[in-house]
Amino acid sequence: MTDTATAAPLAQIIADRLTAALAPTHLEVVNDSHHHAGHMGDDGTGESHFTVIVESAAFAGASRVARQRAVNQALADLLSTRIHALAIRARAPGE
Repeated sequence: MTDTATAAPLAQIIADRLTAALAPTHLEVVNDSHHHAGHMGDDGTGESHFTVIVESAAFAGASRVARQRAVNQALADLLSTRIHALAIRARAPGE
């Protein structure tokens, strides 16, 4: 998958990907990298550890595992190359 602005902050790329894949009603992408500076997985970019909080109708009736898989699928290439750690909080509207 290509992103229109490869120089964009990784948090913005994550938000764009999840918006396109899941049409969220609520989305927060939090860069947690500063908490992991100098730790394993810190590549020095300041963009390696993230938390996503996403609410989407696509998650209605889906298990927690299915929701996480949907997020992981949308970010698959980033998870294998640029994201070291991703915490996911996924819910359907009204939960």
